[in-house]
Amino acid sequence: MNTTHYAHWPAGLPHAISTPDTSVYVNLEVSARRYPRRPAIIFYDTVLSYSQMHEQVLALAGYLQQACGVQRGDRVLLNMQNSPQFIIAFYAILRADAMVVPVNPMLMTDELRHYIEDSGAKVAIVSQEIFARTAPLVGNSTLSHAIVASYSDYLLEPTDLNVPDFVRAPRDVPQAQGVAAWSDVLAAGHVPRVHEAGPDDLACMPYTSGTTGKPKGCVHTHRSVMFNAVASPTWSGPVAPDHVTLAVLPFFHVTGMQSVMNAMIYTGGAIVVLPRWDRDAAGQLITRYKVTTWTLIPTMMIDFLANPRLSEYDISGLKRLSGGGAAMPAAIAQKLLDLCGQQYMEGYGLSETMAASHVNPPNRMKQQCLGVPYLNVDSRIVDPVTFQELPQGEVGEIWIHGPQVFQGYWNDPRKTEEAFAELDGKRFFRSGDLGYMDEEGFFFFTDRLKRMINASGFKVWPAEVEAMMYQHPAVQECCIIGARDPYRGETVKAVIVKRPGVDATEDEIIAWAQQTMAAYKVPKMVEFVQNLPKSATGKVMWRALQEREMGK
Repeated sequence: MNTTHYAHWPAGLPHAISTPDTSVYVNLEVSARRYPRRPAIIFYDTVLSYSQMHEQVLALAGYLQQACGVQRGDRVLLNMQNSPQFIIAFYAILRADAMVVPVNPMLMTDELRHYIEDSGAKVAIVSQEIFARTAPLVGNSTLSHAIVASYSDYLLEPTDLNVPDFVRAPRDVPQAQGVAAWSDVLAAGHVPRVHEAGPDDLACMPYTSGTTGKPKGCVHTHRSVMFNAVASPTWSGPVAPDHVTLAVLPFFHVTGMQSVMNAMIYTGGAIVVLPRWDRDAAGQLITRYKVTTWTLIPTMMIDFLANPRLSEYDISGLKRLSGGGAAMPAAIAQKLLDLCGQQYMEGYGLSETMAASHVNPPNRMKQQCLGVPYLNVDSRIVDPVTFQELPQGEVGEIWIHGPQVFQGYWNDPRKTEEAFAELDGKRFFRSGDLGYMDEEGFFFFTDRLKRMINASGFKVWPAEVEAMMYQHPAVQECCIIGARDPYRGETVKAVIVKRPGVDATEDEIIAWAQQTMAAYKVPKMVEFVQNLPKSATGKVMWRALQEREMGK
């Protein structure tokens, strides 16, 4: 295990920490006892205290057990956008000794069928605006019950914020067999049985994006979920109950779930919830509630800093800005630093590691860098063919060993076996990501194993080219893909969203790139588009662009 990075370890922090040997639900129970009147959730100026939230968690957990027959280890589908109900439902499922199956609220009926049938979920907790997609599956699959939540139930105070129509929509839950309205469920007043789940019980099963075949469930116990819920706030400084975080990353995704929702519940902090990205609402909420921490992805920060109303907002209270999913362009990071004196803390993790396995140290943050293997983590760069560990500076596959690593893929022993390998007597997860370690022990991402462009034998890593393209003043967003080329086999293509008010031609972009990067990396083709396709988590969907290109 390389320990070079210990030279930059946060002052006073041990290299490994212990986490509670309890279920993740107990974090909420403890915070509710310690800080009953403190805000737990802030939703468009409506505030829910820890004691109020905990009471609702218990009522929902009791309903799941008493009315829906949920038993220890059962799976419960959770399908909604960021909302008070998502947080309450997440902890109620855990309190009921069951396993949360969080899914993307953009999924359609046939896609949901796979998640339900694969997980064997018998209950779904769904938001009103997307329930029509789940309704055909109630009673026609393993799903026997659905609890339908209306976001407007939690709009209890007047607000001048821009509230989307789907949030304002009044309660309208269809009456059908097996379907219950959230408000009726809480009013029923069921009391849950004694809590039995412990650290090694099933806790959460996020699904991978399914790069090949159907999405696979990543099995996490309370122990692996607990680790990053504790480690994330511990890494960034003193764990205090007075932090306020802005929740703009989707809770169904592990970064929003762990680094935002679960970290704040563990510390007793307040979660300011936005169901959908809105740069003006974000600025108003940061100002109004004196937000101290904000975890987001680069595409959100690019949009936030491009807002002509930015000067109207007071973001001086921010003490930590962090995220991952893609490298923050250097020009954007510099603008952020100039504006509020904060560096963007980049990190790296996957659904299989329940969020972060690598994070930049607060006292030594490098741009466009995954960071170092953080608390309790051993990570190596390994040749994906020979399985030999590679020296610093050489590109190989990122392997990870740590307490946040998942147990395996649900009902898929073959894929589970392929995902792990042994090195130095330890079981490592093979990430499928390529990267290298510098002389100080910091990890850098180069690309996915499957995304490499082979141009006349030269290996081109799209993420590297994208980072350089952001230096051009006309480039607001960029995605690099491979295109067919009769001579080179593959060539590099840039799909670009222009910055408003800055013009450039295809030839000008290519000429600039020729002066900026090695010849084999230079995009030979440029396509200008109005926007790039993005997932619900805000990540650019490069596969969609790649498949479209290859289908031409």
